[in-house]
Amino acid sequence: MSVTVRVPAKVNVQLAVGAARPDGFHDLANVFLAVGLHDEVTATPSPDGLRITCDGPDAGQVPLDRTNLAARAALALAERYGRDADVHLHIAKDIPVAGGMAGGSADGAGALLACDALWGTGASREELLDICAELGSDVPFSLVGGAALGTGRGERLTELEVGGTFHWVFAMASRGLSTPAVFREFDRLGEGREIPEPVASRDLLDALAKGDPDALAATVSNDLQPAALSLFPELADTLAAGRAAGALASLVSGSGPTTAFLARDAGAADAVAGALRSSGTCRTVRAAAGPVPGATVIREEPDQSSSTAVRSMPTV
Repeated sequence: MSVTVRVPAKVNVQLAVGAARPDGFHDLANVFLAVGLHDEVTATPSPDGLRITCDGPDAGQVPLDRTNLAARAALALAERYGRDADVHLHIAKDIPVAGGMAGGSADGAGALLACDALWGTGASREELLDICAELGSDVPFSLVGGAALGTGRGERLTELEVGGTFHWVFAMASRGLSTPAVFREFDRLGEGREIPEPVASRDLLDALAKGDPDALAATVSNDLQPAALSLFPELADTLAAGRAAGALASLVSGSGPTTAFLARDAGAADAVAGALRSSGTCRTVRAAAGPVPGATVIREEPDQSSSTAVRSMPTV
């Protein structure tokens, strides 16, 4: 038997970051939107114990040992249910690697749901979300998708209403950025000044609820952007190219280095994408819309016969 789960990327339409906590994390007000770039994780029984394989763009950058969040998810679920993690997890990558779009977190959530279905553990939503929170701050949102406000270090989710579809263009940079390094730079840049408590913007939440791209463009923000630009100054050229091409808003996605551009509609997104491809300021460009569902079982193949099933996590 094998189980395949599709899981989306995310863009942070707001990322408000508080001061470093004693445990080294930062309190966040993190407004997530799941977008239509997906990885697929396939879980198959393995007689040789836990095994990870990967293909797709930048697959060579994906760790294939137990540091991979997909492996950690399988091990966590197996430990909770008192079984061996005898599973082969194959990751078909399409979400940019080290791009600030939660590709690793997506793989962790996808592996968790795939193993739950493969092993028949029947874990509740609350159990799966609890494991996700142990794995990483973005993993719970990768499981549920849609749109949500993440608080704490981002793992505590509140579902958000979205009144329409938002069209985005994502420009992938020539190299990656380490999320811990970006947070360290955020702390360095903030030395000597008071960092306010992170709070979600009411105007931004209203813009999402109305499905209004112009209102959303006026309110998107990312407190990590100055740190990302400090470590990777060339990203400013990509942001400028997208704005010059007619994007309603431009920002670094999460900790970067992927840059995100909000467009009024699908046609405008195609125009922005074309201009960015011609700009020479980025490696590759992708267009995607959101919100989309979170981790979803798209295929179950028992005993050589193929059947299709769809199971997605309910929103929180």
